[in-house]
Amino acid sequence: MSAAKKPGAASRSTASRTSPTRKDKTRPVELIGLSAVFGVFTGLIVGLATREWVLAAIFFGVVFIVSLVSLAMIMLGQTPDADLPSVDDETPSTH
Repeated sequence: MSAAKKPGAASRSTASRTSPTRKDKTRPVELIGLSAVFGVFTGLIVGLATREWVLAAIFFGVVFIVSLVSLAMIMLGQTPDADLPSVDDETPSTH
């Protein structure tokens, strides 16, 4: 037995969803790229200073992972839309 669907139900659910913008789609690539730049910079500094390339690879990996997690946590803290009111924008309560 199949349940009867309302004719407008499918169109309302798809119309209320918005597709992500190009900026939203490329944000993970930006985070990975920036973390890779931090890691390569640190790896090169350690490698050129110590001439221990295994140690430089370890530092690259550690800095890459730490910066990736840190940047991701910072991005989670941002509000997705600047038009949304924040706690500071609300009027103070009188009670």
